[in-house]
Amino acid sequence: MPQLTYYIGVTLDGFIAGPRDEVDFFGLSDDFLSFLADEHADLQPGHLRAALGVADAPVKRHDTVVMGRRTYDPALDAGIADPYPHLRTVVLSGSLPAAEAPVEITAEPPLEVVRRLKATDSPYDVYLAGGGRLAGAVSAEIDRLVVKKYPVVAGSGIRMLERPFAPEAFRLEDVRTFENGCAVLEYARQ
Repeated sequence: MPQLTYYIGVTLDGFIAGPRDEVDFFGLSDDFLSFLADEHADLQPGHLRAALGVADAPVKRHDTVVMGRRTYDPALDAGIADPYPHLRTVVLSGSLPAAEAPVEITAEPPLEVVRRLKATDSPYDVYLAGGGRLAGAVSAEIDRLVVKKYPVVAGSGIRMLERPFAPEAFRLEDVRTFENGCAVLEYARQ
């Protein structure tokens, strides 16, 4: 049964983007880019896979990505109708017409969509691309967290999980650090 992986970049104070969706303060380094290409190519959008030289790499672990409209909009604004052409892409939106995109668009409740995607017999996992509101809505179904913790404090913005207080325990499985000061922490639900 597929697992749901929330793969996300976050500041030290818990933000995945600035108040106006800024993400340009997340720094990169050569060793970090190599790590993304080698270990997490499935989770990179098509344009980044091309830049990393892994555009044609077969999927290893994830074959589906689910995201909200706010996460999908920057790709549309850049003229990219399918930001993850190597994955089945499901966009949760009540306002985007399905006929206008080469991806699956649904207005169904997020939990129903995620539970349906996880209830298949696929050998591949599902990647949750966010953002914080969607992640908060489906947090009970998140099986794995891959948190790219960047050495920056934002002060305000979009939180990693936007939801009411409800502690959920995860166990740390791996930590990697990079020249850009980023630490990638991988967790599994307890």
